[in-house]
Amino acid sequence: MRTIRIAATALIVCTALAACAGQETGDGTTTPTPTGASPVTELPTPDPTGSAPAPSPSDPVDPTAPTTRPTVRPSAPTKPPATAEITLTGRIESGVEPGCLLLDGYLLLGGPRDVLSAGASVTVTGRPDPTMMSTCQQGTPFVVASARRG
Repeated sequence: MRTIRIAATALIVCTALAACAGQETGDGTTTPTPTGASPVTELPTPDPTGSAPAPSPSDPVDPTAPTTRPTVRPSAPTKPPATAEITLTGRIESGVEPGCLLLDGYLLLGGPRDVLSAGASVTVTGRPDPTMMSTCQQGTPFVVASARRG
């Protein structure tokens, strides 16, 4: 693992040095550009009087264009509206996973387990919560507020 780190560091250093080739040396001369690399384009030096230099015809930057970009804000995820409590009546079925109980296509979550058991006829009050995650893999999650045999 240490050999990989050393090799990666050496590769990064070599790449950085190669990228510097062809740069201005500071005394007004330019070092040769390696074969296959594009030559360095010199930027115009700022005018000490404060006026902006005229762009060259090959200059892709428009000096009159605004320098700031508009702020783009992604839309925030919307939370589904809260659902009102509803009452379900029927016979509870076992789900495909152990401990999962279904009633009319709803996955019963919470509630008294002595009342909520497979095969029992019940009346359950609660609210559906389709955003809730479950390992039961079936039915719309239904948070039980109260349950009674019926």
